[in-house]
Amino acid sequence: MPKLVLLWTDAAIWILVAALVGYAVLVLRRPQLAASWSKVFRDAPALASSLILLICLVLTLLDSVHYRPLLPPASAAVAAPAAYDSRTRSLLDAMLWTLVQSRESTYSRPLAYVGFTKESMLVDGQVQRVAPRLQFGGRHLVHPDTDWAGDVAGRMARGLAWGAALALLLSVALVVAVARGSRQPVPATWARIRAVDMPVPWHVALATVWVLCLLVGAGGALSGPYHLLGTDLTGNDVLYQSIKSIRTAFVIGTLATVATLPLAVVLGLLAGYFKGWVDEVIQYLYTVLSSVPNVLLIAACVLMVQVFLDKNPDLFETGAERADLKLFLLCAVLGLTGWAGLCRLLRGETMKLRELDYVQAASAFGVSHARIMARHIFPNVAHLMLIVTVLEFSSLILYEAVLSYVGVGVDPSMNSFGGMINLARKEMSRDPVVWWSFAAAFGFMVTLVLAANLFADGVRDAFDPRARAFRRRRTLATRKAA
Repeated sequence: MPKLVLLWTDAAIWILVAALVGYAVLVLRRPQLAASWSKVFRDAPALASSLILLICLVLTLLDSVHYRPLLPPASAAVAAPAAYDSRTRSLLDAMLWTLVQSRESTYSRPLAYVGFTKESMLVDGQVQRVAPRLQFGGRHLVHPDTDWAGDVAGRMARGLAWGAALALLLSVALVVAVARGSRQPVPATWARIRAVDMPVPWHVALATVWVLCLLVGAGGALSGPYHLLGTDLTGNDVLYQSIKSIRTAFVIGTLATVATLPLAVVLGLLAGYFKGWVDEVIQYLYTVLSSVPNVLLIAACVLMVQVFLDKNPDLFETGAERADLKLFLLCAVLGLTGWAGLCRLLRGETMKLRELDYVQAASAFGVSHARIMARHIFPNVAHLMLIVTVLEFSSLILYEAVLSYVGVGVDPSMNSFGGMINLARKEMSRDPVVWWSFAAAFGFMVTLVLAANLFADGVRDAFDPRARAFRRRRTLATRKAA
């Protein structure tokens, strides 16, 4: 049996998932919250982006179950204690084990069957500079010069067929679920979806499912026999690195955002409610924090963490545990240095709420300050906290890329979009250009950030009444102008 390994970020991610499930149960029990969230999914871009984020979350959870494989005994005759591999793997690694094992010697282009770098080889009795055949990519081709195009086209067609079959199955399941939820026959529900006559734009969800399934089907059919996105300098598959980087981005975006909440919420409510010297002290704290360049402050904290890790190597059994602790501490640093903006926003909203009649009445009846803040102030600023939290998610993903680019981000042994871009930038000036590592990291990161931003826009429009009023006025003005 393999040995399960619980990393710091694994525990944090699963705790957050449990909290998310608990919040979903709370939403179902409160009609007002359920109505607000239903408005989020009535927005077509938010609904489509939520499906992309859901896939990324599933990949993150699969990559957050780590273990160390059991090594075979050295001798069957001698009983020895169980020994485990020093490398830590995850369930996602097991699913993508073909990509992990198909390591080439160096660069190779996407879908190529020969290497990118030419070598001196003996051809027809003469030494020539030719590109050697790859060890794994396209090795099944007997005559690659003539068979490659047909093989790629055939595999892509089969992958698209499997993707279409999966999309059709999911579409039928979705239509049946919607029909049961609306208590209508399946044909009538399908007719309403086609006519775009539903409160929720299910046609957008179906289109997103079809696009994703077709991409996954074609990519899965090609990524085994070939390197779909090429290989990097050390011969590792770029597609595998891009998929693994999704977890790093999710961990940075979620944990760093959650780390900002305790300080921002508590200090913001205290400053806005008590005013006076409490407000002045808290203002002084976040003003000083905001006056320091954020990148320099984070870099100083990360370097101190790096010194601690270098001086205490005995604390970790494997390199993965060391890299994971550095990632966890990076999230804590980002949270402890990024709470000023949310704190300032909550302070201003609390100063407005404390002057309302129901808060003044509660204070006149002798209700304690802690109870007033917990029962009357916090529920009325929770929507701001939710909006800022979702908006900051995408910003922190980009922040990780910048920090890794300048060398103070995650550990180099851990896959991340910033690390991929940092390694790829050295090859952008060579001739011919090695562009696929940079393009893969950029494409995956932009997709994730764009989906997060579109979902955040939907959350803001649903929970912020001023945003809804502004959009309503803008829509009316557009119609009048037309």
